[in-house]
Amino acid sequence: MAVRINFNEASAKTHTALIQNERLMNKSLLRLSTGYRILSAADDSAGLFIADMLGTVAKALDQGNRNIQTGISALQIAESAAGQIYTKLQEIYVRAQNAANDINDPNARQALQAEIDNFIDAIQKIGTDTEYNGIKLLDGTFEGKYIHYGPRMNQVVNISVGDLRAQSLGAYIVSGADTTSERAHSALVSYSSLVDDSTNDALMFSNTNSESVKIGTETLAADSDMVTDAKYFADWINNNATLQKAGISAQASNKSVANPWSDITVGDDDSVDIKFYVGTSTAPVISINYNSGETITLDELVSAINAQAQAKGVNLTATAENGRLVLQTNGETIGVEVTVTAGANSGNTSVDLGQFLEGASITANDTNTTASAILVGKLTIVGLESFSYDFRAVSADTAPRGLALRGEKGYQALGDAAVKNLYQIDVTTKEDAEEALMIVDIALKKVDKTRAQIGAIMNNLQSIYDYQKTAYDNTKEAESVIRNTDYAKEMAEFTSYQIRMQSTIAMLAQANTLPQLVLQLMR
Repeated sequence: MAVRINFNEASAKTHTALIQNERLMNKSLLRLSTGYRILSAADDSAGLFIADMLGTVAKALDQGNRNIQTGISALQIAESAAGQIYTKLQEIYVRAQNAANDINDPNARQALQAEIDNFIDAIQKIGTDTEYNGIKLLDGTFEGKYIHYGPRMNQVVNISVGDLRAQSLGAYIVSGADTTSERAHSALVSYSSLVDDSTNDALMFSNTNSESVKIGTETLAADSDMVTDAKYFADWINNNATLQKAGISAQASNKSVANPWSDITVGDDDSVDIKFYVGTSTAPVISINYNSGETITLDELVSAINAQAQAKGVNLTATAENGRLVLQTNGETIGVEVTVTAGANSGNTSVDLGQFLEGASITANDTNTTASAILVGKLTIVGLESFSYDFRAVSADTAPRGLALRGEKGYQALGDAAVKNLYQIDVTTKEDAEEALMIVDIALKKVDKTRAQIGAIMNNLQSIYDYQKTAYDNTKEAESVIRNTDYAKEMAEFTSYQIRMQSTIAMLAQANTLPQLVLQLMR
């Protein structure tokens, strides 16, 4: 072997190994002291990139869940306030129901109106003042808001809470005229001629003329020629699935309070035939005949009407109230036809149809032998949102108006529903109290719908929160696998490095003694 003193190759290489082992041991020691496997990009450049991306996602998931928590907190405030509004609407509803009872005198109804006004004021204040950190929640401005829940762009949940102020709660309404005279018509003709489509278009729903009515996109065509009838159209609306989904419903009513009654005596040789019509048909359902010398009294007429109506299963009720004939149905049209037949010796019999049906202004006698009158029921259509309608076939703008519907601009056979809010509630009359029930009913549905939407959003956010919490844990675990130290593995490597360091130092000492062999050659 060659022996040199100016360069100790064995010592130099051993020293190089010592430096490498020291570097590895120091890095292992630092990993053990910091807990990080990747101490710099040089340790694992690809791993560092992946770990950093996973760390960013994890932080974003955590922030997204904090966003969800603040969103849920705001929605909880909104839902609680909406619940308070719902409770007050219930109080208004029962007071309107109370006011609809005719046992109440005007003073009682005024007191109920005052209570209702106070509840409306409270609803307005709740709707106006409810907020989260200065952000109004129930005044209609909390629309189109977003909760950014996810770590990526556009991972959002849309939030919209409707306007629950008193001025915005109510119903969109199309209704028949409040005054019976707008829905009544009479003439010196038979009943079938009175409602004939060729003369009084609004009083007949005609298949012959291909007539139809429309609400929104829903159309009802006449399947036969029939008398205009509020109950018929209310049933169609309430049984139409599309209109039900749109929150549109209808009610029909018909009550005739005739003129004060005066007993009618049939003159010598004369006879009087009285026929009553109910609903869409031009066929009489009740027929009563009085002969010469008989007297038509109110009580006898009421008994005769009720007896025949019950026997035939006809929805018509007659009562005598304050000396007047009162006829009532569930919204079906009421018609009457009176025929006076003169005998050889005219008895000068005269029958005022105004005593039989409210709004009638015609008289049948020996000369004008046949007279008829009709009273169409009142149809009221209500909706949660605005809707269009076309009832030109059965609701004319001029007399006879038929259903006499009113929209945004008064009498309109074609138009849009008019809105009535809580401030327009008036329970000082029975009719207005009944309408108030409809308005509050729709308001209750709107508030309940809003609460349901809020609850659904909160459930959705909570589900996202739970999912993201799991995703956060798994993402942090994935990052940890790449970034953090595996102590069991690292301790084994550190121990190996320590042994190698000790071995290297021992061998360096041996390598440093090799040049001393030269001295033995020089002796």
